[in-house]
Amino acid sequence: MEIRELSADERPEISLPIQAYAFQASPADDRLAETLRNNQQYYAGNVTLVAEEDGVPLADASAIPMRQNVRGIVFPMAGIAGVATLPLARRRGYARALVTQLLGQMRDAGHVLSALYPFRPSFYQRFGFVGLPRTRTVRFPPECLTDLMRAELPGEVTCEPAKAGYPAYREFTQRLLREQHGFSVLPDYRTMELRDARDRWLVMAQADGEVIAATTYRITGHAGVLAADDMLTANPLGRALLLQFFARHVDQVREVEVQVPAGELPELWATDLTAVTQAKTSFPDSPAPMARVLSLTSLAGLPTSPERVTVEITSDPYIGGRYVLDGRSGSLEITHDAAAGTGATLTAAGLSGLVYGVLDPDEVVVRGFGDIPRDTAAALRGLFPRRQPYLFARF
Repeated sequence: MEIRELSADERPEISLPIQAYAFQASPADDRLAETLRNNQQYYAGNVTLVAEEDGVPLADASAIPMRQNVRGIVFPMAGIAGVATLPLARRRGYARALVTQLLGQMRDAGHVLSALYPFRPSFYQRFGFVGLPRTRTVRFPPECLTDLMRAELPGEVTCEPAKAGYPAYREFTQRLLREQHGFSVLPDYRTMELRDARDRWLVMAQADGEVIAATTYRITGHAGVLAADDMLTANPLGRALLLQFFARHVDQVREVEVQVPAGELPELWATDLTAVTQAKTSFPDSPAPMARVLSLTSLAGLPTSPERVTVEITSDPYIGGRYVLDGRSGSLEITHDAAAGTGATLTAAGLSGLVYGVLDPDEVVVRGFGDIPRDTAAALRGLFPRRQPYLFARF
């Protein structure tokens, strides 16, 4: 087996057939094949590795250079995507070899974090990834928002084709990147697909000259569904303005469907709202995201509490070793010290669960991600209090 990086020019001929077989209706007709080929422009900046045997491409995997907010600081993040192997080459270690090399290559290029949507979480857990909350789907009839529709709210709402509002929408996502834990954005070359799309409307709420909420959506047909993507909000007023806009479709659609972060409480949006809120996970079609830390020392500077603890990260090629985590200055200082005593022993998944705030130290132990003495658990709880990340990674 030989692993090499593809150039952008090679990707349509070498990577695309593997991707099309794994993720599209197969075999692809000429129309679909042409669409896939034209869409390669939106992947031009990806880092794509291919595994070949005797010159024959059998598997590939890509990384998307992204950025992600963790506890208030934005770091370079590698989004792993398109991990695929042709059927006759499966179960032979190609995917494992590709992901191992790809993560190392992205870490060496300066990416501090990595995130992905797994085809099988247990596969990626062995690479140090830990689960993050999945977005919720909220479905409700628009007539439940009649009272809200009558409300006099400050601000205004605009609705236009996604292409027309793309610059303002992109700027808004960049703002949320700086403000929301776990939020991530794709690179410009990838988000251009939204700018060029013709199948989405874009609604944005503004107040005092500033965008405070936005979502893209489409309508399936008369008496159908208004299907919105992630409802991005900076404050409750922005959310209320978008809901008021949805209510204006009361005589057009039977249902509104919208994606929201895990921490949203739709039952509190309006008094008479009847809604179904669901977070479905299934594999490989509807997974929850996963993430991991690729460079622990690069997390220095995170705001934290005045605690000091030593940890040993075991069995990981990227962050393995002993570290001193010191928050006594109010911001995290991290020293790679092989001679330090060990207060806690963690896997990469356990450490990542603490950093992202999705696992308490006690949960790390229960999940089998580490061994943490009680006093060390208290210190780690202070350094990495629970948080709920929202991995926005769409256009």
